[in-house]
Amino acid sequence: MLKIYNTMTRQKEEFIPLEEGKVKIYTCGQTVYDDVHIGNASTYNFWDVVVRYLRYKGYNVTHVQNFTDVGHLTDDADQGEDKIEKRAREEKINPWELIDRQIEEYWSVIDNLNINRPNITPRATSLIPEMIQLVGTLLEKGYAYEVQGNVYYDITKFKDYGKLGRLKLDEEMAKARVDKDPLKKNYFDFALWLNAKKGDQIHIMRWSSPWGEGYPGWHLECSIMAMKFLGDTIDIHGGGIDHIPTHHPNEIAQAEAATGKQFVRYWMHAEFITLNGRKMSKSLGNYVTARELIDKYGGLIVRMGLTSGHYRSSLDWNENVIENAKKNVGRIRNCLSAINESIGGIKTNLNQAIKDVKNKFEEAMDDDFNNPKALAAIHEFIKQINSSLDNKKDILNRARDTLLELLGVLGLDFTKKKGIDDTKINELMDIIINIRDKARNAKNYELSDEIRKKLRKVGIQIEDKAEASRWKIIGE
Repeated sequence: MLKIYNTMTRQKEEFIPLEEGKVKIYTCGQTVYDDVHIGNASTYNFWDVVVRYLRYKGYNVTHVQNFTDVGHLTDDADQGEDKIEKRAREEKINPWELIDRQIEEYWSVIDNLNINRPNITPRATSLIPEMIQLVGTLLEKGYAYEVQGNVYYDITKFKDYGKLGRLKLDEEMAKARVDKDPLKKNYFDFALWLNAKKGDQIHIMRWSSPWGEGYPGWHLECSIMAMKFLGDTIDIHGGGIDHIPTHHPNEIAQAEAATGKQFVRYWMHAEFITLNGRKMSKSLGNYVTARELIDKYGGLIVRMGLTSGHYRSSLDWNENVIENAKKNVGRIRNCLSAINESIGGIKTNLNQAIKDVKNKFEEAMDDDFNNPKALAAIHEFIKQINSSLDNKKDILNRARDTLLELLGVLGLDFTKKKGIDDTKINELMDIIINIRDKARNAKNYELSDEIRKKLRKVGIQIEDKAEASRWKIIGE
């Protein structure tokens, strides 16, 4: 029985989808003005694990994740500039050029991390007519008002506006979070549609509407993209914890006021990642992109590091995380190599271990997707395999297949390494070992040692045996 921690109720609940056998999930995606940093990658990694496990359990999952390509201002409370137009101006390029470039880079990172692409990835700008229609509906129903070409949502019209974030509005309104917009009736009212002209400036990305030329508010976009492709009520909505106080309450208010139906059944929120014990911040120089880490360590090691944390716990990204990830990748590769090299025996005790690991894995994942606990079960299984290589060969092969299957649910693909499958790696290493053995036989120890040293630098250790030299990934 799968249980999910629902932010709305602040407790774990049994997961029962709206439609039997099917799951509709929407996750907040990238605002495409900047590169994917390790915190973004961590969140997308978690949602990928959620979707993979739901499919593992037999659900037909439709996953929608958006690209925000307009309307996300530098302050979430409708203040400041559009992040994309601001960055495009700084780089002296057209906003549309910036968007295309960043989406291309986003996909490169996602693919390198073996994160499955969602079923549908709409750009906000592709649904402007639907957004204008929803704004019109909210105006007609009395939930919104128009001032000088701007349309705002009146939160006093929506009962329990702050229920997701458990906001005490009277107290919150007393805090100087931002300068109050004089056009708003109430402090927490938020923009559905913004006038393209602000003072002497005009927004480059703008569309005609009944209220004049303008562009949609960030909060409006996600409601529309979720409902357009998944319907009025969706099963799971995921995002970062920073969405709890403002963005997601606004999504709820818009959607439920328009449809009269529950918008989301289970709300999931991922914790922030820290870097070396501190909040990530460009201004503090404490910031790293996913691309930097992938290029340095490889996608599999980065993904292993990200998967070591639970989505509701803050993972501190540091050198220890990387080192542990390297070791874990090495242990798994060595185990797989040992299975492939083993000639087997007559024992059958691994049969029970295969059953046990699946049960422990599923028990962990059914408990709010506890992938660290699931990984622990896998590592215990690896120890059992390593000490049971005298089992029948067909049982060993079944153990290998089970190991690869469970790792795959966590998005950890051990069938390839940097785009080269294991067969090609083995063939390449056979050639290198052969060259080194010839050098040793010719007493060319300088070349032999040089090959050993260079392989060690890339994480491969040579073991000289009486019958032949062998190699393994460093990690044990």
